Amino acid sequence: MVAASSPEPPRSSPQAVEAGARRAGGVRALRGAAALAVAVLLAGCGAGAGAPVWTGVPSAGTASAAPGGPSAGGPTPSGSATATGAGTPSPGATSATWKTYTDPAKKVRFELPADWIVQSTGPAAGAAPGSLHIEVKKGDGTFVAALQTGLPVPTSAPCDPAQAKPYSVLNSVPVTVPFADGPAVITPRFVFRVIQGYKYFGSFGLTALATSAQDGKACRLVNIVPGPAGIGGYSFADTVEVVPPSPQAQVAPLSSFDSLAQASAYVRDSGDFADAQRMIMSLAFTQS
Repeated sequence: MVAASSPEPPRSSPQAVEAGARRAGGVRALRGAAALAVAVLLAGCGAGAGAPVWTGVPSAGTASAAPGGPSAGGPTPSGSATATGAGTPSPGATSATWKTYTDPAKKVRFELPADWIVQSTGPAAGAAPGSLHIEVKKGDGTFVAALQTGLPVPTSAPCDPAQAKPYSVLNSVPVTVPFADGPAVITPRFVFRVIQGYKYFGSFGLTALATSAQDGKACRLVNIVPGPAGIGGYSFADTVEVVPPSPQAQVAPLSSFDSLAQASAYVRDSGDFADAQRMIMSLAFTQS
């Protein structure tokens, strides 16, 4: 299934973003299993409907990362990596030099900055046997995101209005990845969403599940894509599920902000966010 080619504009209301995705879902349902097979093939080949759209872009006069640049040094702890790209990073731009990670079983591949680290761990609790659990960290060891497969796909749960919190979609870009259609499934997207607690807590990653929400409020945000047989539910995100933490709870890996304007500035200007977005949107499954 090929996702829509034009991204949703930032700061759309959550209902508008997901309503549009549901309309696209009606078209998907008519295409059936054959279209899903095409989506798997495209994802495996790294193809897409067009060039990915990054939130961060190079400043004027700054070279962007492009294939064919010098190789980066340094090993990757598991799997293999090759480096591409050269340029000068700037605020809001992606890193200058990139490498491609492929897991040892050659099931997945994705790009990441040359100085980031990839580590494979055991499958998450409840995941299917043989599933992947790959953590990506910055060169200093700071956690960025995790790719997990074989996850159970959560069902839509009622949200107690008394517990619901306002949430906003600040970034939403269609992504061409394999998925299994079904109830509450929307076009897969890379998103950055903020839910309000005692602060504004932001999370980024892939999702293809509509949020149970009313009046712009939700109890949880889920970063999971229902995958086809052989992949299962999968997540490439900073966290699989987001609920507003209590003041005593550990906030990481969520980002916290004092205002929506501050969160918007992070999406617009942060090089770390641009790097994470590019990495996650590059995900390709090489085996189904």
